[in-house]
Amino acid sequence: MSRAGAFLRLGAFGALTAAGIPVQWLLLKTGLPGSRSVPLVYHRALCRVLRVRRTVSGAPATQRPLLLTANHVSWLDIVVLSAVLPVSFVAKSEVGGWPVFGLLARLQRTIFVDRTRRSATRETTAEMAERLSSGDAIVLFAEGTSSDHNRILPFRSALLGAAREAVTAGGEGCVWVQPVSITYTGWNGVGMGRFWRPRVAWYGDMTLPPHLWDLTKRGRLAVTVSFGAPITVDQRSDRKAVARQLETEVRSMTRTARNGTA
Repeated sequence: MSRAGAFLRLGAFGALTAAGIPVQWLLLKTGLPGSRSVPLVYHRALCRVLRVRRTVSGAPATQRPLLLTANHVSWLDIVVLSAVLPVSFVAKSEVGGWPVFGLLARLQRTIFVDRTRRSATRETTAEMAERLSSGDAIVLFAEGTSSDHNRILPFRSALLGAAREAVTAGGEGCVWVQPVSITYTGWNGVGMGRFWRPRVAWYGDMTLPPHLWDLTKRGRLAVTVSFGAPITVDQRSDRKAVARQLETEVRSMTRTARNGTA
């Protein structure tokens, strides 16, 4: 793809973002309806601008309270998942201070966790429980960080405690927890193997602007979002066993998507 085309797409990205920010801010400030649907429309348009083609396997659960547990590859995961259904995310507190992207995260009502404080997990768990009980669908990147997309890291169980807290906070009998696989499968119509997967991944000490530029100029990207069967979690559930079950399902769905049988 030409550099001129990449600049045009980044310009469209900027224009779309500049138009959406005041609308979402006003909706959140006034409490008017639509604050959940605006990010959905925005991210669908952004997928078109960035030429990201989404394939969805399975379907998001309709039951509430709902916690979605996904693998994590890139900042682009947020765009992709937000284009499928209205969601909020759990993210490290540093994201809130990023230029532009931090503002977008706050406008999508992201739950920030401060990993430098020992009490942060407990506070984040309480906030997640409150939001789940109010009907929000929350996405937890259960690996705790992004990977090179050639592997899936072990799922961490600590924040899954929010599901059990939501049972008490919301007076519900259970919380639904659904595994989600995000699998980038091709670039410009060519299948993505072990060599190319780390090129779409954003991990380690990578900085955001060069990664965004690289994706923009490389052209069409294909991604499969797979939804597994939701499971119920109640106060008696073993969160470590639940984390292992979710991780196993996400690994299986990722293999299926890579084999082209999703």
